[in-house]
Amino acid sequence: MTTRAWPLLARLWRETLLPLRLRILFAAFCTIGVSAVTALYPIVIQQAFDAFARGDANIAWVLPPIIIAVTTARGAFMLGQQLTIQDVVLRALETLQARLFSAMTRADLAPITAEAPARHAARFTTDATAIQEALTRAMGGASHMLTVIGLVLSMLWLDWKLALIAALLYPIAVWPILRVGNLIRRAAFGMQDRVGDASALVTESVAAARVVRAYRLEAAEESRAASAFARLRASLFTMGAARARLDPLLEVLGGLAVAIVLGFVGWRVASGEATIGQFTGFVAALLIASQPIRALGSLNAALQQGIAGLTSVYGLMDAPRRVVDAPDARPLPAGPGRVEFRNVSFAYHGAAPALNNVSITVEPGRTVALVGASGAGKSTAMMLLPRFMDPDAGAVLIDGADLRHVTLASLRDAIAYVGQEALVFDDTAAANIACGKPGATQADIEAAARAARAHDFIAVLPQGYATPLGPGGNRLSGGQRQRIALARALLRDPRVLLLDEATSALDAENEAAIQDAIAELRGGRSALVIAHRLSTVQDADLIVVMQDGQVVEQGTHAELVARAGAYSRMVSAQSFD
Repeated sequence: MTTRAWPLLARLWRETLLPLRLRILFAAFCTIGVSAVTALYPIVIQQAFDAFARGDANIAWVLPPIIIAVTTARGAFMLGQQLTIQDVVLRALETLQARLFSAMTRADLAPITAEAPARHAARFTTDATAIQEALTRAMGGASHMLTVIGLVLSMLWLDWKLALIAALLYPIAVWPILRVGNLIRRAAFGMQDRVGDASALVTESVAAARVVRAYRLEAAEESRAASAFARLRASLFTMGAARARLDPLLEVLGGLAVAIVLGFVGWRVASGEATIGQFTGFVAALLIASQPIRALGSLNAALQQGIAGLTSVYGLMDAPRRVVDAPDARPLPAGPGRVEFRNVSFAYHGAAPALNNVSITVEPGRTVALVGASGAGKSTAMMLLPRFMDPDAGAVLIDGADLRHVTLASLRDAIAYVGQEALVFDDTAAANIACGKPGATQADIEAAARAARAHDFIAVLPQGYATPLGPGGNRLSGGQRQRIALARALLRDPRVLLLDEATSALDAENEAAIQDAIAELRGGRSALVIAHRLSTVQDADLIVVMQDGQVVEQGTHAELVARAGAYSRMVSAQSFD
């Protein structure tokens, strides 16, 4: 075990296992019982054979009940031990997974979205499996260790000279076992990366199924997948090859120990220094001990894989967060929803500035539209409002409060967001709308659905508002999903509304219906809207034209068209009158 592993194990005990200490104590009690009863086996055998050698007739009816009692006791202890260990391990794993998921949902958006979802999923599958096996093996390892100790005591009681010889032989295996464990730990880290790569590729390819077929990319995707699977196979083989060395090593060392002991004990029996019972009992103890000793040999390998999994899990859980409540953070003050970008600049890591000295004001109850080519900085500006990121310079304010000095909860409660791709959860229609305002009544939900023009299609679903909408809302059309998202936003009754290309993926009929719902949603609220189709924002109170992260024009539709500048050229390009 490396010095790097001890802090991880100490943290695992402190945060996850300590609350389960009563269950662990019961498992320990059962473990001691298993070990103690197992240690009796050689002694029972020794007593039986010596009684046979003496011609004691009573052994015929005394021995069977003793054997039944010993095996029954061991079976009962084993059942309690195994059930309790599984319970402890699965509870610990559940706690780790819940904390990992919580860390992911509360982490800064940028690092989370930078990784493929499949890589995150691997932490809940591959890493979790490694941790589960390591915990199970570790708790079982205590049983194996106590069993070996009990058997050593039995061997000392039977013949202390032989016990010392056997005890000197097995520690020879410690160094190669630790060496193999280090190899497995390094291989486990590589395997985790390869699993993440393969999972990400499969997820990406399935998501792009239409493009793959339309462009006849099947062969290219198969080649990419074959390379990823080959790397995964090589990584798994490296780890498997390292683990495969353990059993042959322990087999050879065990055989060497048994051969030496058998030769020595046979000589002692032949010379009259030991009885047949001692010989048989000692050999039985030695053979019984080989299984737990072998298990202890493979324990280090499982622990190394578990430590690799813990390193990955804790690495994400401990990732520093930049967007957090400031020490002096206060709730967002009451107000009409005035939004101001004051000389805001922002750049993604290692990239050119996405925003450069941007100043925009959204007056209470007004709608401001951000337009411009892709990469102009529109979405970046919008993402600063809910504090998914913080500006590098300048400030974003709502009702005069710098967002960096208000609590995240109060800020996000004041904002509703509707994006281009309406997010619908694998839940009922009512639950999808109600997540905009937890605790909302059925009447509130239906009122929001009516305002979003969603009530009519929800009412004809098989179970109405109680109908599950499927993964990603796949039981609904694009327009229906968008209206669910709008109903969610309406139910929230936000102070500030963010609309990011909310109708760009819809047909004309759906767009008309949703524009009516958006008009209902925008009524009396401050709204920041992003749109590529300029026809959808011509009635905005203010249109802000962005280019290369800067504001190049501001004004109403009529004013900007009259200036014959950047906006006018965009209008002409879209053949908009």
